[in-house]
Amino acid sequence: MKEKWNERYSAPEFIYGTEPNEFFKQQLNKLTYGRLLLPGEGEGRNAVYAAKLGWKVDAFDFSEAAKRKAQYLAESKNVTIQYTIASYTEFLFPPKKYDAIGLLYAHMPSMVRSTIHKKVIESLKPNGNVIFEAFHKDQLNYSSGGPKDPDMLYNEDELAEDFKELNIILLEKQKIHLAEGTFHKGDAVVVRMSGKIAS
Repeated sequence: MKEKWNERYSAPEFIYGTEPNEFFKQQLNKLTYGRLLLPGEGEGRNAVYAAKLGWKVDAFDFSEAAKRKAQYLAESKNVTIQYTIASYTEFLFPPKKYDAIGLLYAHMPSMVRSTIHKKVIESLKPNGNVIFEAFHKDQLNYSSGGPKDPDMLYNEDELAEDFKELNIILLEKQKIHLAEGTFHKGDAVVVRMSGKIAS
């Protein structure tokens, strides 16, 4: 799996583009900047956008090629991000450190997903926020991107259960048109969530 992503991210172009995810952008713009974590951040488009707004950004991904491109993008935009090489299960989520955590297309097997989501919640400061967008299970009917294994996809009920400790502000299935580089392109079915931990 790691080799596949290193090969994909080694392409000269930014395969998911250099602009932030639209839902992430909308939700982040509602918040006062602080410290942000972006798991599975890939080529850095969301991290760089947040850093330009004044966020202190920590990001991680298991692909060395992704990190190189993210650092290049950050340097080209004159911002700094902290980027670690780690998988979802390897990353040491620090307790109560982050004002916001963005899970953008953070697809992982169901056998580890609930554990990782619990660690995400534990890493939030009081009043910390989660911003989430990923492919819905119905995405299997579309060719615009995402895993082909239904176990790696999401639905609303799974997210409601995993993040039941949060005050869920928004949780919905949406059909959208993706225009995020080569690999997120066309009509898609996603699930979006924003939630806030109690103070």
